[in-house]
Amino acid sequence: MLGFCRAIPTEMDYKGQKLAEQIFQGIILVSAVIGFVYGFITEQFGWTVYIFMAGVALSCLLTLPPWPMYRRNPLKWLPVQESGTDDKKPADRKPKRR
Repeated sequence: MLGFCRAIPTEMDYKGQKLAEQIFQGIILVSAVIGFVYGFITEQFGWTVYIFMAGVALSCLLTLPPWPMYRRNPLKWLPVQESGTDDKKPADRKPKRR
């Protein structure tokens, strides 16, 4: 079971984050407008809230999991480089003068 959980990708690239944010805001805006108009026509504030909450649930379903459409542009990391300055102990370094 634990191996299955580790196989699930959890990362999202920067362009995917931007896309998820745009989708989230678009769904929230559209559901708020539709909910307001429908609630105004029917004179029921409850329908406004229900439609808005359905939009929130839909946007969470579409944007919170790291779907493959959010992982199309992976980051290219630099290779690890060895440096000689990290091998010194803190006591071997010269103190800075102020």
